[in-house]
Amino acid sequence: MTPLVLLHGAIGSSSQFQSLTDELSGSCAVHTLNFPGHGGTPEVNTSFSIEAFAEHAASFIKQLATDEPVNIFGYSMGGYVAIYMARHHGIRINKIITLGTKFHWDEATAAKESRMLQPDTIEQKVPAFAQQLQQRHQPGNWKGVLNKTAAMLGEMGRNNPLRPGDYASIQVPSLIMRGDRDKMVTMEETLAVYNQLPQGQLSILPATPHPIEQVNAHMLAFLIKHFIGS
Repeated sequence: MTPLVLLHGAIGSSSQFQSLTDELSGSCAVHTLNFPGHGGTPEVNTSFSIEAFAEHAASFIKQLATDEPVNIFGYSMGGYVAIYMARHHGIRINKIITLGTKFHWDEATAAKESRMLQPDTIEQKVPAFAQQLQQRHQPGNWKGVLNKTAAMLGEMGRNNPLRPGDYASIQVPSLIMRGDRDKMVTMEETLAVYNQLPQGQLSILPATPHPIEQVNAHMLAFLIKHFIGS
């Protein structure tokens, strides 16, 4: 079977893919990983960046020691990393699927998203989410994950790692998906990337907001299996 690698989103971890992994079981060889500093992996002294995450994912794929090109599903930031890898890495990729990936970054967008990543505010106003983040990243420091992610977004706002002209050079068949109720990712930026990809396809998921926990895993698995099997 062609391996399928799942890449999680910002401040996330591979544990969030459990329902999706269960749905995909038996249809393909599924592999998950945690980006450095996430999901309890050792704390990294360097800052977070798309480039570093892409390098980490590329190294993981190389260690699979497969002769086949891999399929990659990336949720949110994971989708950005997957597309970045297709543009800048020599990894053999068969197909890419993204869901809820924000491709458009400028300073105003980065500032808006970073304001939602303030650990003290989350701890005071949304303690249940703070506890969830602590459990997701233990024994690591969840507050450090948020602070480094906010810094990464700020850098992306100043210097977007993927430029508008990059997408037209990506020859990997790519399915770009967005939930119809996603309040973080706009339809405009989704369509802009889809229209530039030479082998792009588009799918809009009904009754689907941004958080991966609120995505219908059965429907998502069906779309993934249909695309990579076509």
